Amino acid sequence: MWPVIERADILIGFNSDHFDIPLLNKYYSGDLTRIKSLDLLAEIKKSLGRRVSLDQVAEGTLGRGKSGSGLQAIEWWKKGDIDNLRRYCLDDVKITKEIYDYARENQKIKFKEAGQIFEVKLDTSGWEEKHDKAMTFSLPF
Repeated sequence: MWPVIERADILIGFNSDHFDIPLLNKYYSGDLTRIKSLDLLAEIKKSLGRRVSLDQVAEGTLGRGKSGSGLQAIEWWKKGDIDNLRRYCLDDVKITKEIYDYARENQKIKFKEAGQIFEVKLDTSGWEEKHDKAMTFSLPF
């Protein structure tokens, strides 16, 4: 996984700047924060003024929810149910990519709350600008 991440122009996630990247950095001998990142939740919070869940955004933007929850993922891990855990994680990645693509094309996302759909305008103009910080490759590949 590290060679793929090290070659990335940008790391895109949902709450990734506060969860995924710091967690992965614990297992990486370099510093993943040197790679440009785009945290969709941070972008939404910047515009909306508060957080919403990936499930809410998936339901509003894509018309479907997530395939599970973080609590279910923990249970699958404890039970050794790697197949369901893998499906759940891959589904989250796919949903995040589809939301990113929708936001880039429409400069907004939608989220579902209390049975209603709300729109959040996003400034996507700088999302795909090249990052000038060089990645320090700390692993021998």
